[in-house]
Amino acid sequence: MVDHEWTAVRCWREYLNLTQQEVAQRLGISQSAYAQQESSRRLRPGTLERIAAALGLEVEQLDL
Repeated sequence: MVDHEWTAVRCWREYLNLTQQEVAQRLGISQSAYAQQESSRRLRPGTLERIAAALGLEVEQLDL
């Protein structure tokens, strides 16, 4: 994460071997909309909750 300056959301997605498209489909949004969310360092709590659920994680795991 530090080497790449990735967000925790991207790190988890990569670790889970998922594409942005796959996560976007789980969220019911476009890949480009998800890409913007994934790169954001300040997500709204509701957005963070939905992403955590789509990845099968707890919100606290994304809150780094």
